[in-house]
Amino acid sequence: MATTKDVKRTPSGKLTYRGETFPGYNKPKPSNREGKKYMVLAKSGDKVKLIHFGATGYGHNYSDAARKSFRARHNCDTATDKLTARYWSCKFLWAGKGGSTKANPKGVRGKF
Repeated sequence: MATTKDVKRTPSGKLTYRGETFPGYNKPKPSNREGKKYMVLAKSGDKVKLIHFGATGYGHNYSDAARKSFRARHNCDTATDKLTARYWSCKFLWAGKGGSTKANPKGVRGKF
């Protein structure tokens, strides 16, 4: 596990880790990994971890029913460790009000 000593701060105030620039700790940005939506340089205490989260196949249609199902399935109420993808998916992607008007991607069938 990396520590804050492995992260360099640029003159503009941004962070650099493994050749990637981040706006700050615990601030998600689009992922560079195939199949993932976002990545975040998570920091908890002195520990730092690069986390990729969110499946690209889910599209944008997080209806209220889909949001409720996801949160129940992943026990989002107990996700408290910032160094896990579950925490970031629950907090960033599936929290709050949903109901995008965009349709599901082609090939994704569902009742939502």
